[in-house]
This record gives sequence, structure tokens and C-alpha cells, in this order.
Amino acid sequence: MIKNYIEEANFEDTGFSYTLSLISGKHKMVILYCLMEFGAVRFNELRRYLKKVSDKTLSNNLKELESDQLIIRKEYPQIPPKVEYSLSDRGRSLMAVLDQLCVWGENNRE
Repeated sequence: MIKNYIEEANFEDTGFSYTLSLISGKHKMVILYCLMEFGAVRFNELRRYLKKVSDKTLSNNLKELESDQLIIRKEYPQIPPKVEYSLSDRGRSLMAVLDQLCVWGENNRE
């Protein structure tokens, strides 16, 4: 019975797999955490927080997070251009999960 369930179950169809697909990658969770801590943040500020990330990698991660509706990109019509990133409501709802990862890490750090 258990074997049949495992054979029928498809990991890609689970909520766990879906959540991982949204936050997978080296920088996405850190970006989300920065936006939770600091509110609306500009691109260069994020780059300073992340330190060793290329502009292209950061830009790609931000585009993916925006397309997944976890962050909001707000562009201001001014010169020089100003763009800020902040958490969407959907992104804020994910922060409880990421916060628990932080708590677990603090409690289990060796």
C-alpha cells in the first residue's frame, strides 16, 4: 500500500515542491529577507546587501520573484530613473515560513 502511494505520488505536484521552485537559488531567500527587514529597497542597496552578486544575476532573480508575484517593482517617472522593490502581500505571507527557517537555524547552529 505504501509502495503504491509512493509510485503514484509525484513530487513535482506537491506544495513543498512548488514553494521550493519559488525560492530556489542562491539569492532569492536573501532578497526576500532584505525586503522584509528594510521595506522598499533600490537595486544598488540590494546589491550591497548581497555583496558578491553580479548585476545580471540580481536582475534575473528580481524578475523571477516579480513574475512569481512575491515582490513588487515600482518605477518612478523621474530622471535619473528610480526603481524600488518591496514585498507583495503574497511575498509577506511567505515570510512566516522563511522566519521559521531562521529560528530553526538559530536553535540548531553548532
